[in-house]
Amino acid sequence: MQSKALTWTGRVLSALPVLMLLMSGGMAISQSPQVTEGLVKYHYPASSVLFIGSCEVVFAILYAIPQTAVLGAILMTAYLGGAVATHVAASESPAAAIIVAIIAWTGLGLRDARLRQLLPVTRD
Repeated sequence: MQSKALTWTGRVLSALPVLMLLMSGGMAISQSPQVTEGLVKYHYPASSVLFIGSCEVVFAILYAIPQTAVLGAILMTAYLGGAVATHVAASESPAAAIIVAIIAWTGLGLRDARLRQLLPVTRD
């Protein structure tokens, strides 16, 4: 039986990466000059802005839907892994992307008892 406190804590934590990816993806889809400049700075073509933004939005939506949350978390983690690699290659801190991934998986683990059974944390 899943406690309501765990479920709600998981939902609140899960909302953070969803909101971040939706905001970032929305800015990319609107082809904000700041987003385009940022991608070009990291040697991504300006033409990739729409695709990257669309991925962010789709991954966030998949993660937010309980039936597809695990798939969304995997895709979100892959996307954030690319962000980590990009920042490392640019000699910048990848901490933000790592923290978002940790929050996403923690939130999912708290809201889904099946995931906690699959990856148990024991106190021995």
